[in-house]
Amino acid sequence: MSAAGANKRISLKLVLMVASAAFGGTLQYGYNLAIMNAPATFIQTFVNETFLERWDIQLKDYQVTLIWSIIVSIFSLGGFAGSLIAGPMTIRYGRKNCLLLNNVFLMTGALLAVTSRAAKSFEMIIIARVLVGINAGISMNVQPMYFGESAPKDLRGAISLSSAVFTAFGVVLGQVVGLREILGSESCWQYLLASNAIPGLVQLLTLPWFPESPRYLLIDRGDKEACIDALRRLRGCEVQSSELDEMLQEQAETKGMRARRPWELFTDRSVRWQLISVMVISSAMQLCGNDSIYFYASYIFKEAGVADDRIQYITIGTGTCELSACILCNLLVERKGRRFMLMGGYILMTVWAVVFTIALLYEHYTPWMPYISMTCIFTYIISFGLGPAGVTGVLPTEIFNQTARPAAYMIAGSMMWLNLFIIGMIFPFLVSEVREYCFVPFGAVCLLSALFVGFFLPETKGKSLSAITSEFNKLNFKGQEEKCVSPDKPLYQLGEVSLSTAL
Repeated sequence: MSAAGANKRISLKLVLMVASAAFGGTLQYGYNLAIMNAPATFIQTFVNETFLERWDIQLKDYQVTLIWSIIVSIFSLGGFAGSLIAGPMTIRYGRKNCLLLNNVFLMTGALLAVTSRAAKSFEMIIIARVLVGINAGISMNVQPMYFGESAPKDLRGAISLSSAVFTAFGVVLGQVVGLREILGSESCWQYLLASNAIPGLVQLLTLPWFPESPRYLLIDRGDKEACIDALRRLRGCEVQSSELDEMLQEQAETKGMRARRPWELFTDRSVRWQLISVMVISSAMQLCGNDSIYFYASYIFKEAGVADDRIQYITIGTGTCELSACILCNLLVERKGRRFMLMGGYILMTVWAVVFTIALLYEHYTPWMPYISMTCIFTYIISFGLGPAGVTGVLPTEIFNQTARPAAYMIAGSMMWLNLFIIGMIFPFLVSEVREYCFVPFGAVCLLSALFVGFFLPETKGKSLSAITSEFNKLNFKGQEEKCVSPDKPLYQLGEVSLSTAL
């Protein structure tokens, strides 16, 4: 389809649906990463005071750091739990209703956070972090699925990548709200932790006005009329017969098949390399260390030699960099393709990790070297936003069919959250113990990820599911005859008649 044809299919309803779902969805992930940096010292003092008041125990520095690491990283375990229940929830309730129900976890967590100080309970903060983690884990799985199934094929990548744009926007918003002049002060940190309820409330008020995923309505529920109505509302015009035919073809291919379970994908050779790809790329997204920068921005900038009174303002620059890069990636992904953006991002991150390590080694010998270190952090984040931040969430939608997609997102989400937890727990100790070499492991992960994408991941831009499956089968059934229908031999002839005729 031409660019002009594509533009005609971008309706106001689709844009507003994306904004509504993302504002209470993946924005929460970025927001809850960022708001923990500003009140770090205040919450650590609160923990110490609580121990002293309850048990007359004065905690040592490493014990406070350990409890703080648990408060920060338990968010990841909540996300892991959320990614596990996201699949069954989307199958039972649908994509849109799943996002709405997800706000129960968020609101409960916000209530615990805002009352934790009055109750003198740091345990309530931990439970609140688990609950908002569950909320983020569900959103990170369901929202890209909802977008990928609702967008036209030629805009699928750009619409799905808006999840990453809103994640980065959430980071910036969290950093701004966390300024000492707003909610990042000693007297307001409990309100900062509970402020994530506001985006959730916006979603609860707006998302019910938008339709469910058309693919879910047709393939999972078998409701063709509801699917057509949803397509008409999202496109702002009459439905293209070719788009409906593609959905009908997928419905025919999956007819009589139930939704797959995660463990079933591990034993299915026909999706072996699809599964390996999403597991590797989802793990790399966290093992590259980018999101840990938001958890521990103060630690990193102190190590780079930045003055304490400037750190809170400089950290806003990190989120702004990723937001700008994600917007640029959104504009380029349909031109350059997923594979190019993903591999290019990881290659650039490898380069900046090396430069950052060199800058840290020589920061005491050259007065301007700390500025090089700080620049490397920004360029590292920009490189992440240009590819891995957005493309990672798009892949499961494009390379798995409707029956396997929820299970694939469960596996991908589990890998992402488990690795975020591991990195979140070890990062402060890594910075304090390894010091100048703290980014060497992350650089190695980025290099290996770029090599994997270059050798094994096919391009998915603008391709139908059958064409993508055919490319993966060259790896899945290497040396054997392909065990799938070739994309140039469809199950039936796609209709050429208009929708009105077909109906």
